[in-house]
Amino acid sequence: MTETLRPEPKKHSELFLRVVFGLIMAVIALGIAVVGDTLFALFWTVAAIIVLREWLQLVDVPQSRLLWLWLIGSIGVVTSGALAELSETLNPGSVWPSCVAACVVFFLAGHERRLWTAAGVLYAAVIAIVPADLRGDVAHGLVAILWLFAIVWISDVLAYFSGRTFGGPKLWPAVSPKKTWSGAIGGFVGGVAGALGMVYGMAHLFGFGWYHGPTLIVLTVIGAIISQAGDLSESALKRHFKVKDSGHLIPGHGGVMDRLDSFWAVALFLYLAVLVLGPPQ
Repeated sequence: MTETLRPEPKKHSELFLRVVFGLIMAVIALGIAVVGDTLFALFWTVAAIIVLREWLQLVDVPQSRLLWLWLIGSIGVVTSGALAELSETLNPGSVWPSCVAACVVFFLAGHERRLWTAAGVLYAAVIAIVPADLRGDVAHGLVAILWLFAIVWISDVLAYFSGRTFGGPKLWPAVSPKKTWSGAIGGFVGGVAGALGMVYGMAHLFGFGWYHGPTLIVLTVIGAIISQAGDLSESALKRHFKVKDSGHLIPGHGGVMDRLDSFWAVALFLYLAVLVLGPPQ
């Protein structure tokens, strides 16, 4: 009698890889966040360059133009990241080199891919600029980055395991067939609780100040929602271009862009919020 194929070992293997490489990435990101300074900015600039490459491939930029468009876009992204690192305060003006690069690639890209290509440069620029700019605040930068990590990572982990455990109705099957309402709720609750706990823990244990009270709660609630919205947005983008993953660089996770979709969205939200609210008191 012929044995049937058993998919379970593959599923367990994928989960193992996801957990192992997730922990490795978390340790590296946390360590570099604590160190800060140029190393931190360099880390996120490299991530942004990789994301730009994955974006250009995802939106199906012709191979004949891919290298040149990536090079031009990367020059703008690197310059923006450097300006953000050198600035002692939040500096939205550091985005201008990326805007120039986006305009250049817009005119060099094929007619059908101009808007998508230019958008990719600006997307990658956020990853290079925002973490470096936020971390540059000597008094509050580390807490801001740890808040970002907590809300994104905990939301992602608990959404994954809540969805697998409880199942139930799908959240948005047309965009992401595997995501469920139980996963979304579990991720939201976990992300809010984890991020708030991290901020208050840093304040009480180490004396690190940041936003507090209703301001912190509102920021965290909105951030937890945006975290999942960022994930869904990239899922919609990949479905539009009929791509499963943005890349294959990280075993069990896909591409760098796959890992930073939620981070990108929450980081941009926090950056704009700090510009509006002013630095924490």
